[in-house]
Amino acid sequence: MRLRVFTSKDQMARAAAERAAQALNAAIAERGTANLVLATGASQFEMLAHLVTLPVAWRQVTAFHLDEYIGLTEHHPASFRRYLKERFAARVPGLAAFYYIDGSAPDPAAECRRMNEILADYPADVACIGIGENGHIAFNDPPADFDTRLPYLVVELDEACRRQQLGEGWFAALADVPRRAISMSVHQILLSRAIVCTVPDARKAAAVRAAAKGPVTNQVPASILQRHPECDLFLDHDSAALLN
Repeated sequence: MRLRVFTSKDQMARAAAERAAQALNAAIAERGTANLVLATGASQFEMLAHLVTLPVAWRQVTAFHLDEYIGLTEHHPASFRRYLKERFAARVPGLAAFYYIDGSAPDPAAECRRMNEILADYPADVACIGIGENGHIAFNDPPADFDTRLPYLVVELDEACRRQQLGEGWFAALADVPRRAISMSVHQILLSRAIVCTVPDARKAAAVRAAAKGPVTNQVPASILQRHPECDLFLDHDSAALLN
C-alpha cells in the first residue's frame, strides 16, 4: 500500500482519477480492453467528476460496481445503480458495457450467481474503492470474510455502516437503510491488478489509521489492502490527520 496525502480534497480526487486513468490506459495498450470496478458514496464524488474528464478509450472499458442494497429499486435516491448511471456512465462517451447489480432482483442469491458468471470473463484491471467509517471495503463490514472465494455475495450491514449511510444523507431515518446488500468480496477486490482507494474527510481518520498502520485483521477489513502490491491510498489533510 502506498500512502499519498494531499492538502485539499480536490487535489486528492484529481490525483486518484489520474492514477485510475493511467492504469486503464495501460491495460488498453497491453491488450485492447480494460475492466473497471467502481465504488459509490460521498467519498467518490470528486474522484468520479475528474475521472470522466480524462482521456481514456472508454469504448474499450467494461465496468462493474462494488455493491448494491437489496430491496431498493434503481429509482431510489440511494440506489448505487442510479448513482453510477448519473455520475459516471452518462458522462463518458460510451462504454463497452456496464454490468449493474440488480438489488431489486427477487432472488439475491441468484443475482449473485448471475454477476459471478459475468465477472469471470472480466478480471479487474482497476478497482476504485473507498473505506467506510467502520473500516469496511465495499459492504464487507467487520468481521469481514477474508476466506470466501465467491466474487459477489449477500452480506448483512452492521449498524455503524447503516448509520454512515444515514449520516451522508442518503436516507431519512435509520429504519429506512437496508439491512442487507450484495457486495463484491474482499478476495475479489484483491484480485484487481491496481486498487485506487480514495478516502477524504475527518470522519474517516480513525479507520484510515487502523487500515494503514494497524495489524491486518478482519475487524478492520480495509487493513487487508496493506498486502496488495499495487494499492494506492489517496488521502486529504483531514482523513490523514491521525497518521504520523
